[in-house]
Amino acid sequence: MTYWGKNVLYRNQGDGTFADISQKAGVAGAQTRWGTGCVFVDYDRDGFLDLFVANYVDFDLKTAILPGNGGCTYKGILIPCGPPGLPGGKNILYHSNRDGTFSDVSEKSGITKANGTYSLGVVASDFNNDGWPDIYVANDSQPSALYRNNRDGTFTDIGIVANCAYSQDGKSQAGMGVAAGDFDGDGWMDILKTNFSEDTPNLYRNTGGAFFDEITFTARLGLNTRYMGWGCGFLDLDNDGRLDIFIVNGHIYPEIERLPIDIRYRQRKIVYHNVGGGRFRDISGDLGDAILARKSSRGCAFGDFDNDGDIDVAINSVNTYPELLRCDSVPWSKGGNHWLTIRTIGTRSNRSGIGARIKCITANRQQVDEVRSGGSYLSQNDMRVHFGLGQATKADRVEISWPSGQTDILENVAADQFLIVREGKGIIRSSVSLP
Repeated sequence: MTYWGKNVLYRNQGDGTFADISQKAGVAGAQTRWGTGCVFVDYDRDGFLDLFVANYVDFDLKTAILPGNGGCTYKGILIPCGPPGLPGGKNILYHSNRDGTFSDVSEKSGITKANGTYSLGVVASDFNNDGWPDIYVANDSQPSALYRNNRDGTFTDIGIVANCAYSQDGKSQAGMGVAAGDFDGDGWMDILKTNFSEDTPNLYRNTGGAFFDEITFTARLGLNTRYMGWGCGFLDLDNDGRLDIFIVNGHIYPEIERLPIDIRYRQRKIVYHNVGGGRFRDISGDLGDAILARKSSRGCAFGDFDNDGDIDVAINSVNTYPELLRCDSVPWSKGGNHWLTIRTIGTRSNRSGIGARIKCITANRQQVDEVRSGGSYLSQNDMRVHFGLGQATKADRVEISWPSGQTDILENVAADQFLIVREGKGIIRSSVSLP
């Protein structure tokens, strides 16, 4: 868990209790930091999970300027200052020592040599399809970072040359949340990033080899500029085999409620339906009060909590109760779409199978996704991988490429079931949808 202060690692003791082993494991840190997004990732593919932690600013309460005393304003109202003017935090990479402890390898791995700072959302994914996980970080008011895995224990920030660090017109943005997914079905992982209000999110289409086109406007995601985006995700809401987009929003300045403008502190969520051809349609208005109710939301996580074959959403908002949105039906869907959900258990790879890439092939569609830690905005999604199959009643072929290099192939897998797959053994358990 990340904090302003020192991060905490709780070890599951196997008896229903947890022990704080942060100091013993070496991940608490030697100083006060403002930890934000984090991911577990086996970046050197040795079978043990390493840990990447993003940090926002170096902040000291003893020297901090009180809100309203620093002369910082937003649309004429006094606001707390920052992050510009405050020293940016440095991201940290902890390498697993394979004995339950970690070593800080941030400097020698190149993680501290980034083009931007003020880091928030983090996602790990293999963006260049070389079998090694890379790391993308959304930065506030600075260019975002894409850490390319050099396959030798080091990383290089290629965000600028890869064209996923700035907006389409070359400006730094206030990045918040991030998600990775293959929305256009071409086998390359794309990037979604949310930003401050009076801006748009970014949709970076991976054109191959981790080079990106910023297609926010051509994809029709540039319509809602008055919202401040935070948690986000690619998810197939109607199981048609195409990834849709879900974004939660909320401003950071409650004072704007008294201003005569159309930007509010509490804001609705946005849902974009993937209509194919690289384009989306805002269908938020069709989805009822759960989407249109205004909150100042931050984190959101995605997963099938009730095991009925569709993706639900958990949301954390400021100064109110969390929300759990259950997906039951969607008004634009033709209905009758099928699905498949896969949980991975590593043997030579890490036990959770984090980093495993799964390809799902049906008669008329090929999809790719990965088992991931982290993502969205300071959140953790269900690590089971979910595929919408459309009208297909089976997956002709499922290929699981594990971090160890092992590939498992499943053929003629019936739709509408949950699979547990063990590395090297295939399906060890399956169950159908719950009533």
